[in-house]
Amino acid sequence: MKHVILGAGAIGGMVGTALAALGNDVSLIVRREKVTTYPRQLTLDRPSGALTAAVKVIGELSEPPDVLWLATKTYQLEESLPEIVTVPPAIVPLLNGTDHIPLLRSRYGDDRVIPATIAVEADRLADGHFVQRSPVRLNLSATGESLLSGTAQELRDLGFLCSFIANEQSLLWGKLCFLGPFALATSASGKNLGAILADPGWKTTMYNAFAEAQAVAEGFGAVIDPARVQAILDSSPPTMRSSMAKDLDAGRKLEVDGIGGPIVRGAARWGIEVPTTKRLIKQIEERVEKRS
Repeated sequence: MKHVILGAGAIGGMVGTALAALGNDVSLIVRREKVTTYPRQLTLDRPSGALTAAVKVIGELSEPPDVLWLATKTYQLEESLPEIVTVPPAIVPLLNGTDHIPLLRSRYGDDRVIPATIAVEADRLADGHFVQRSPVRLNLSATGESLLSGTAQELRDLGFLCSFIANEQSLLWGKLCFLGPFALATSASGKNLGAILADPGWKTTMYNAFAEAQAVAEGFGAVIDPARVQAILDSSPPTMRSSMAKDLDAGRKLEVDGIGGPIVRGAARWGIEVPTTKRLIKQIEERVEKRS
């Protein structure tokens, strides 16, 4: 299949390298000024060994692929969409949060957008060089199963955990119910997962945030299994930190609104109290202020 990746960060690079290593035709959209210098050979360091694969590097999407994967940060999405000159038949967004789905559908139509989530600790070490530090969980809307079942099986052969989920709200909120509290807690505390779980106060805070996110998710009709959240915690390395916590330490812009915003706005919509979530967001904002 022909795949195009918009977003050359950790997630886009990881997915692009994996798809290309499987023999797919993969193009990576990068900033126009980087097109001539960006590496045509991608490297992905994985716990099971490194993958290398050749890709095409382009500045805009002018010829439709079979699938366009969106892997930008939430705050980069709108400014990146002009790079999509030709609209592909299938758009698979891997962004955090939930707000991007109605935005994309308003622009490209309901049928083209196949909601998806990806959960993994990954980093971009340099242009074209990425590292995967934890298992990859890729969940896709069942609306895309006929198109993407083969791709999902290929990724499973590489060790990805891939599932198709019929309930779209369960798909989107299933990730956010874990990511939101985890990202907010690691960013507010400056601790990794193991340190949070070893600290009774921070552990309680994170679990309270999990409960708040679940209550909001259920307001939207999502079915959330707390045991699944616990299973993710149990299978994650204690050194794991969220990308938002890493961005905070590195002085980069944060996805606080993209990750925490849907929980707070959803709580207001359903009349649910989320004091822990709001406190964590405030603590992150205070850390950002001290940073500047």
